[in-house]
Amino acid sequence: MKKIFLAEDDQTMVTLLKTLLKIEGFEVESIDLAKGDLLTSLREIIPPILLLDVNLPGQNGMDIVREMRKDERFNDTSVVMASGMSLKDECLASGADDFLLKPYMPDDLIDILKKHTQS
Repeated sequence: MKKIFLAEDDQTMVTLLKTLLKIEGFEVESIDLAKGDLLTSLREIIPPILLLDVNLPGQNGMDIVREMRKDERFNDTSVVMASGMSLKDECLASGADDFLLKPYMPDDLIDILKKHTQS
């Protein structure tokens, strides 16, 4: 299984996602958003799969994905975006591979992640 990286500012959600994904056999790491610029952190780790919240403190997930897609180091990174607002078209147009509308069912998340971990 590939490692899933989480860029989510809601710590309760991070805890729930880590627990759920680990039960499903995924390796999970949360990105510390307090460190500042998310893009800088992502360039240091080049995640295979990123679960990215659209609304982050001081940053917009769609801007992050647009910048990632300009950088060939992220060519193999799958980005799944999530938001409480219906922004699927905008997120996909920004470069996301998939979108989940919050609140989503755990099975929907697992199915999407499994689709992106098939090699």
